[in-house]
Amino acid sequence: MAGVVLPLLPTVPFMLLAAFCFSRSSERLHNWLVSHPRFGPAIVDWHERGAINPRVKRISTIAIVAVFVLSVMIGLKPLLLAIQGAVLACVMLFIWTRPGY
Repeated sequence: MAGVVLPLLPTVPFMLLAAFCFSRSSERLHNWLVSHPRFGPAIVDWHERGAINPRVKRISTIAIVAVFVLSVMIGLKPLLLAIQGAVLACVMLFIWTRPGY
């Protein structure tokens, strides 16, 4: 839930970490999380195939581009833009090299 309410913290890594920890500690909570209508499909897709939903890929791309455009608009220094651009490019590469369905 931390990733949902805190800015700059993505929800998915926390969700996957929770699924991993619950699989080792509480079968009941792990089953609840994996069968959850909102969180379950993404966890199962990642666990079974390392897949990211194509819709999520598109939304992520839009968000990443929007963040970079905002950074340019507020006038960040070129060095910061270069670092941010490199990191965001790596994130995009990771997202788009994962299989869809």
